[in-house]
Amino acid sequence: MIAMSIPFTLSARHKGFNRAEVVDQNFIEFVQLWQGDVRATPRDSEAVLPGSALDARGFRELLESQLISRHLDLMARVLRVQNKVFYTIGSSGHEGNAMVARLTRHTDPAFLHYRSGGFMAERFRKIPGMDPVMDSALSFAASKDDPASGGRHKVWGSKPLWVLPQTSTIASHLPKALGTAVAIEQARRIGHVLPVPEDSITICSFGDASSNHATAQTAFNAAAWTAYQKLPAPVLFVCEDNGIGISVKTPSGWIANNYQHRANLDYFFADGLDLAEGYAQVRRAVEHCRTTRRPTFLHLKTTRVMGHAGTDFEIEWRSIEELFAVECSDPLLRSAGIALASGLYTKEQLLGLYEATRQRCFAAAEEADSRHRLTSLEDVMAPLAPYTPAAVKAEAERADYADKRLAVFGGEAKLPEKLPPRHLAIQIGQALHDLLAKYPEALLFGEDVAQKGGVYTVTKGLNKTFKGSRVFNTLLDETMILGLAQGYANMGMLPIPEIQYLAYFHNACDQIRGEAASLQFFSNGQYRNPLVMRIASLGYQKGFGGHFHNDNSITALRDIPGLVVGCPSRGDDAAMMLRTLMALAKVDGRVCAFLEPIALYMTKDLYEAGDGQWQFDYPAPDQAMTLGEGRIYHEAANDLVVFTFGNGVPMALRAARTIEKELGWQVRVVDLRWLAPLNDAFIAAQASSAKRILVLDEGRKSAGVGEGVITAIVEGGCGATPLKRVVGADTFTPLAGAALLVLPGEAEVVAAARELAAG
Repeated sequence: MIAMSIPFTLSARHKGFNRAEVVDQNFIEFVQLWQGDVRATPRDSEAVLPGSALDARGFRELLESQLISRHLDLMARVLRVQNKVFYTIGSSGHEGNAMVARLTRHTDPAFLHYRSGGFMAERFRKIPGMDPVMDSALSFAASKDDPASGGRHKVWGSKPLWVLPQTSTIASHLPKALGTAVAIEQARRIGHVLPVPEDSITICSFGDASSNHATAQTAFNAAAWTAYQKLPAPVLFVCEDNGIGISVKTPSGWIANNYQHRANLDYFFADGLDLAEGYAQVRRAVEHCRTTRRPTFLHLKTTRVMGHAGTDFEIEWRSIEELFAVECSDPLLRSAGIALASGLYTKEQLLGLYEATRQRCFAAAEEADSRHRLTSLEDVMAPLAPYTPAAVKAEAERADYADKRLAVFGGEAKLPEKLPPRHLAIQIGQALHDLLAKYPEALLFGEDVAQKGGVYTVTKGLNKTFKGSRVFNTLLDETMILGLAQGYANMGMLPIPEIQYLAYFHNACDQIRGEAASLQFFSNGQYRNPLVMRIASLGYQKGFGGHFHNDNSITALRDIPGLVVGCPSRGDDAAMMLRTLMALAKVDGRVCAFLEPIALYMTKDLYEAGDGQWQFDYPAPDQAMTLGEGRIYHEAANDLVVFTFGNGVPMALRAARTIEKELGWQVRVVDLRWLAPLNDAFIAAQASSAKRILVLDEGRKSAGVGEGVITAIVEGGCGATPLKRVVGADTFTPLAGAALLVLPGEAEVVAAARELAAG
């Protein structure tokens, strides 16, 4: 390590409130006033300093990457006030993460936090001809030409460099980084061809403050849980410790104390402020992760200069003495000292490189400002929810795996379409057998899904048929289940994660809302998270309930941009919908949720006990359902049209019998089946011929599906048609029979019809 005295003048130390100017001037003055000893200039293959593992060529390139990162930050602070740049959270003080980029491969998937300018500048070297300055400038400028996000956000991302775009992540990316590491190893076990080399590792960087987040803790725990069972999980967690989170200081020694002795999470420390000292330390961590395939925690010492972002005036909450001390720890000053002491640069050469890099960054920013920006809603939304109906239909109806089906089901006579009509749970299980036979890259996993077959035995037999490498139990952690799903998707597989109950999804909602569903949007369609999430859902469960097992609210799902939400009421629909959902994932990379009504799993009868009218023939494998396609019962009836879904469908059909007897009305029941996106045109078309309309929504009154249905009816020009809504109360669901007090029932449907008749 180079011993340095900081020869700053008092004028620089106290210079105004613009710490970016201070930091900039500090570097220039440090070089100008440097008076250390100079050794003979090393050759490229020689150590930059005695005892260092870093050679001269490597140091020069790392220094250049550090300077690029710094000047991008300085450029952003200057041009933001001119409205030419739209992001000022910088990487200053974290430029040492360039060492991680240099010592890993561009085929090691990377999930980076926002202070990764040095990492990105260095990783760009891995592929000749790529330009870190111009690409970054386009992102800062929110240009449509930005190769990472197409102008949708300032992100560190690159398809050819395997950097999956992250936005302002606060640890939400850690589960999917671990999931990707697990997926790299899982691929070998199922014979899946990876898009990256088999010995790849995943890299995941985050700050010391973010390490305290629950989502980070769930990833660390799952990594240790995996390693404890001697299962490979080659993830390199890089904790870039600058000692502060915006303005809240991390207690001294907290990161080392908290992570150094964790079982099955292998700890390494590296000085990210000193390239000569830290390089070997980083290399040991990377090599350990790659060779042992174990989760590795790299504690990288960094600092933070210039504040959290351009709007963070640190002088308002930090003393000038403290700011001065932080700025003296600037890693670029350490690198400048190494550059001069090693003889690799003279003062003039180093200042020349510094100023040339500044000009390069500003020139790129001015060029980026002249490029196209997103100017239409269509442009903004283009990658959000891709849908190619013809290709999806062809894929959903593809049935070219007859031999596999025969093997899975045990012969021609045992094919499900040859069997008598069955109820929902059985047909979902049969459809899942079908889909795992059709897609060798498909995996099904969650809590209790393997040997037990799930709480309701829906997945019974899958583990025995497809073995533990494709159907397996996970730890009890919904966040990690969905993180695993994203990891498998990143590696080209088709994950089918199960969330045991709808209420449990809310524990992990951000993994879909903030991560999975946003990836296509923020990567401009370059990356995707194809997955089909199954959730046992909704109310009316008898003999077992309360809020967590009878949750009837799906609002948290319906407002996630781009998410497809389907909800069947009967077995044949479920099978066809699952085929379509898997095709949507396979063809268009869509993130999908499949809500399985618990109370209908075992329902066989519709009107009277033993009538068997809620059991249906299994659809042949070449039958699927178009996204948005509803099912209509009694299509010619128009005295009353009932819009509903899930449990509401058999409920409405039973209520319709009473209404027909009592009021003489012919009742049409419309099963929406697809709850997001709602098919507004279909709803309006059904409403247009109705004399009266009833919306039956088993969810809550506020923010439920019913509100979307009514909006489609009104905006479709049918607002004058008499309309009533039957809906659940705005409350949590109580235990036992009291649950039926808050959920809509047949009596309420009939009562609403009477009110329409009276009106």
